[in-house]
Amino acid sequence: MMISIILFAILLIVGSTFFFLNSKKIRRNILLGKDISITDNRGERLKVMTLVAFGQKKMFARPIPAILHLFLYAAFVITQVELLEIIFDGLSGHHRAFRALLGGFYTFVLSFIEILSVLAFVGTIAFLSRRNLLKVPRLVKSELNGWPKLDANLILIGELTLLCFICMMNGADEVLYARGASHAQNLGDGSLGLAVTSHLGPLLFGGLSTETLHIVERVGWWGHIIIVFAFLNYLPFSKHLHILLAFPNTFFSNLKPKGQFKNLFEVTDVVKPNFDPSYQPVLDPNAHIKFGAKDVMDLNWKQLLDAYSCTECGRCTAACPQNITGKALSPRKIMMDTRDRLVEVGKNIDANKGTFVDDGKSLLGDYIKHEEIWACNTCNACVQECPVNIDPLAIIMDLRQQLVLEQSSAPNELNGMFTNLENNGAPWQFSPADRANWIHEQ
Repeated sequence: MMISIILFAILLIVGSTFFFLNSKKIRRNILLGKDISITDNRGERLKVMTLVAFGQKKMFARPIPAILHLFLYAAFVITQVELLEIIFDGLSGHHRAFRALLGGFYTFVLSFIEILSVLAFVGTIAFLSRRNLLKVPRLVKSELNGWPKLDANLILIGELTLLCFICMMNGADEVLYARGASHAQNLGDGSLGLAVTSHLGPLLFGGLSTETLHIVERVGWWGHIIIVFAFLNYLPFSKHLHILLAFPNTFFSNLKPKGQFKNLFEVTDVVKPNFDPSYQPVLDPNAHIKFGAKDVMDLNWKQLLDAYSCTECGRCTAACPQNITGKALSPRKIMMDTRDRLVEVGKNIDANKGTFVDDGKSLLGDYIKHEEIWACNTCNACVQECPVNIDPLAIIMDLRQQLVLEQSSAPNELNGMFTNLENNGAPWQFSPADRANWIHEQ
C-alpha cells in the first residue's frame, strides 16, 4: 500500500510540475506581445465568457457537431469530480473514500458521469469518423496535413482509451462489490449500483476470478490517472489547449462593433496638431517608429493569446468568401502560423538562456505570404464564426500596415488609390473641384 501511495505522489508531483513549467513558457510567449490594457466592461466580459466559453453558445450555429462536442465537454467538466476522489484515494491509500460520506448522492454523481462517458464515447467515435471517414471539407484542408491531423486523432484516441479505463475500473469494482471482495470495507449494501457499469461490469468481467478482477480494477484505476496526467502535459503542445484558454480569451474579447478599426496612435500623434493647435505630441519626433507587425513580437498579447486558443475547427475558413472562391487566404492558417512562429521564438529564447537571437525569420514572409493577407476583404466572417471569439482579421490588418507603411509594398490597384488620395483627396482620378460634376449630367 505504501509503495502505491509513493508512486502516486511521485506521479502527481512530476505531472503537475511539468504542466506548471510548460504553462509558464506559454505565458512567457504570450507576453512577448506588445502590452495593451483590456480592463473595461467587466460585467459584459463575464457575460460573454459565460455564454461563449462555458455555454458553448456559438458552437450551436452547427447543431450536430455542437451536440457531439457538448457530450465531450460536459463529460470533461463533470468527471473532474471523480478525479478529485481518485487523487484523494491515491494519496491516502483509501478506495472510494467519498462513498461513505456521500451515500446515495455519490451513486447519483458517478452514474451521471457514466452516462456522460457513454455519450462522450459516441461523440468521440463520431468525430474520428468525421475526420477520417466522412472527411468533412473544413477538416481536411491542406493546413491540417501532418501534425495537426495527427494531433486531433491522438487526442480522440486518448479519450477513447480513458473511457475504456474508466469502464474497467468501475466495471470490475461492481463485480468485486457483489462478491464482497472490493478494496473498500464497510460501504453499505455491497453494490455500487452505477447506471452503466452495474450492467456492463458483470457482462464483461463476471467470468473472471477475484484475483484477476483486482488486477483489472487496478489497471483501470492507474490507467485512468496516467492518461489524465499525460493529457494534462500534452495540452501545452496541442490545439486542445483551448480547453483552458477559451475562458480568458473570450473574457478579453473585442467588444467593439465588427468592422471598427483602431486608429494608429503613431499617425494620430503626428497629424492631430494640424487640426488641434492645442494638442501636444507625445512621441519623440526623432525616435524610430515601427508600424504594423512583421513578427510575433510586434503583435499584442491578446493576438498571441488568440493564436494559442485556436481550436483549428476551421469554421472561420469555411465561412471565408475568399477561401471559398479559391484564394490563398485561410483564417485558420493565419492563426496556426502565428502560433507556430511563436512556439519557434519561444524555443529560440529557451535555447539562448532567456534571450531571443535573430534567426533571420519572421511571421510575415516566412510563415504568412503577402498573397494571403491581400486576399482578405475584411468582411469579418471569420471573427463572427469563431466559437471562442478569435480575431484573425486583427493580425491580417497589422501585417498589412507593415507592408504599406514600412515596406511601401502594396498591390498596384492599391498604389493607384493611395496616389489619388494623396493628390485628389479621393480614391478617384480627378481633382476635388470636379468631384461634383456628375450633378450636371443629363
